Amino acid sequence: MVTRSVDLRSDTVTRPTDAMREAMASAEVDDDILGYDPTARHLEEEMAKMMGKEAALFVPSGTMGNLICVMVHCEMRGSEVILGDNSHIHVYENGGISTIGGVHPKTVKNEEDGTMELGAIEAAIRDPKGSTFYPSTMLICLENTHANSGGRCLSAEYTDSVGKIAKRHGLKLHIDGARLFNASIALGVPVHRLLTLFRYRLGAPVGTVIVGSHTFIEKAKTLRKTLGGGMRQIGVLCAAALVALQENLPKLQFDHKKAKLLAEGLNQMKGIRINAAAVETNMVRYSWIWRMDQDLLLRNCARV
Repeated sequence: MVTRSVDLRSDTVTRPTDAMREAMASAEVDDDILGYDPTARHLEEEMAKMMGKEAALFVPSGTMGNLICVMVHCEMRGSEVILGDNSHIHVYENGGISTIGGVHPKTVKNEEDGTMELGAIEAAIRDPKGSTFYPSTMLICLENTHANSGGRCLSAEYTDSVGKIAKRHGLKLHIDGARLFNASIALGVPVHRLLTLFRYRLGAPVGTVIVGSHTFIEKAKTLRKTLGGGMRQIGVLCAAALVALQENLPKLQFDHKKAKLLAEGLNQMKGIRINAAAVETNMVRYSWIWRMDQDLLLRNCARV
């Protein structure tokens, strides 16, 4: 009997392809701290162009990227950010916006589809007249796709609506776009319609790219150095990302189809429950029901 196992823990365990390894080995490099690494500059220019922004910056991780963006937007210590109670920044990033950034989180409930109710967002904004006693609201954060909602997509229309709220109150808007390409493909809209930060989980081994205005990126570059994220010959990492954009980006639609197929298959197994309609991208969330000693045990498994 032959047993075959498939590792479906996460997209983060995907290994670089042979083409990526070859590109990394042959990458043209220089000192990126001094602004001379040609491969890093190529990646950043490509990302800025693709996202419709003025400039971009490679950083070592998505967590650092989120922290940098929040700190740039909330330069005054004690500022407040509105974000989802089940968002990656709030749940999985060690409270860095508070411990390092001096930024106060104001959470709003994430709905099942990853959104926050628009009225709840607006209600959470502090009245600036009470700023003597309360932190000043400076920023709203969204996450697309939303991991803890099973990879659900935030539409361009929803993002636009939140952007209008932010503009009306003089706030900034940050998008944690950890799987923004997945959202773009699933929604059938250009990626630049979905905005500001993304982590290229396209099989490339390391890194995140932040995009924004020239002024924003210059401030982000200073903070990257402060946080220990300034590296030298980073072209060896950026080269893998460039290959991922060329080779892996077109394949994401097949990931989505496979996730749907997996969800449909699991739904036919006794004791497993899945909301197949909620499988929009490359994640499948399921409940495994196992009866033992009359107790009902529910176990949740996160992503595909």
